[in-house]
Amino acid sequence: MQNEKIQAKMRKKWKITTQPSKKTVTIAPNHLDQHFIVEEPNKVWVSDITYVATQEGWLYVAVVLDLFSRKVVGLSMGDRLHTDLIMKALKQALWHRRIRDGLMHHSDRGCQYTSKDFQEMTGRHGIKLSMSAKGRCYDNAVAESFFHTLKTEHTDLCNYRIREEAESSIFEYVEVFYNRQRLHSTIGYVSPVDFENHWENRLQNIV
Repeated sequence: MQNEKIQAKMRKKWKITTQPSKKTVTIAPNHLDQHFIVEEPNKVWVSDITYVATQEGWLYVAVVLDLFSRKVVGLSMGDRLHTDLIMKALKQALWHRRIRDGLMHHSDRGCQYTSKDFQEMTGRHGIKLSMSAKGRCYDNAVAESFFHTLKTEHTDLCNYRIREEAESSIFEYVEVFYNRQRLHSTIGYVSPVDFENHWENRLQNIV
C-alpha cells in the first residue's frame, strides 16, 4: 500500500443508536459466544442497526446477515428507530431464505430486539435467540464489521439530500455490489453470492 501510495479509509467516530430497554424484558443468553464460522447457510443469522446522516435527518438501517457467507439476507430502512425496523429486515430474510429447524438469530440487547413483538415473531418461526453479553460489542463483530464497510466504502463518501436518496444508494450498494461483487477475506476472497453458489455446487456433486 505504501509503494502504491494507497491509504485506508478511516472510520468515523462511532455513536450508540440502540438502547437497552428500561422495561422488564427477557434477554436471551449469548449462545453464539463469538463462534463466527458456520458450515452451512441458514444456521446462524446476525442482526444490528446503524444510522446514516442525510440533510433531512437520520436514516436508520437494519440488516440481517447469514454468518455462513456474510451475505445480507434482510435489509430495512426508515426514519424511526422502532421495533418494526428490525422486524421488516427479518421478514425479508425469511421471505427469501428457506430456513431449517435450529436457526439462531444473534443481536445485541437493544430494546428493539428484546421487545415482546420481536420475540413473539421469532418464536412463531422457531428461531432461537442469542444476544451479546452486556458491554461486549465484539460479540456481534460481524454485523459491526459490515456497517464499518458500508460506511467507509460508501455512505461516508456521500452527501445525501433526503432519506429516499440514501435508501436507494444503500440498497444498490448492498444488492448490486456487496452481495454479488465485493470480495470477502473470511470466505476466501469471493463474493457472498459466489460463495453460496460454490457450496451448493459441491453439495450437488456429493449427492
